[in-house]
Amino acid sequence: MNVEYTGRQYEVSPSVRKQVEHSLAKLQKILGSNFDTHVVLATEKHRYIAEITITVRDQSIVGLAQAKDMPAAVVEALDRIHRQAVKYKARWRTRKRHPRKRAPHKWPGAAKEKEEEGGTAVGESLARSRAVLVHSFPSSVRAPEVHVVRAQDAVALRPLTLEEAIKEAEFRDRDVFVFRDPQGRVKVLHRMKDGKMELIEAP
Repeated sequence: MNVEYTGRQYEVSPSVRKQVEHSLAKLQKILGSNFDTHVVLATEKHRYIAEITITVRDQSIVGLAQAKDMPAAVVEALDRIHRQAVKYKARWRTRKRHPRKRAPHKWPGAAKEKEEEGGTAVGESLARSRAVLVHSFPSSVRAPEVHVVRAQDAVALRPLTLEEAIKEAEFRDRDVFVFRDPQGRVKVLHRMKDGKMELIEAP
């Protein structure tokens, strides 16, 4: 685990370093020890901003937070990192548990006996085959009732660049984020199942 610190108008203190590295040690139980971390600590007027980026398996996890003091901002940024790491681990396990489907193994004489008898046989041989009940699809599919919830924090209220929109989506922990670019075009960021961010541009 490599940790790199950058201070912007802020001197990184040993206590903050210890706070960050203690929390990252807990993350090793989720992500393993093979990840790099970049910690950016900055002050703007009376705000303290902590931006923590973890790179694991070519995937970036970003936690961005601001508070009235730096320890509080670091705690909030690490909490966001932890929630995203849990989601990342769950997606990674899901992909690993579902291997590619293989074609079923067919015994050599199946095609020949099917031609001779004109039917479908399931078993080691036609003599030992068993009848198979084939289910048909229903003529109409019952769809569950759609429940719509209004999202308050999935839309940016001011124009953003693509980089700002990505950080804002990570900051709000949204899988779908709608914003306008500086030219006024509507764009949508969508986090796919593999963790990559997809950019959709409205015509």
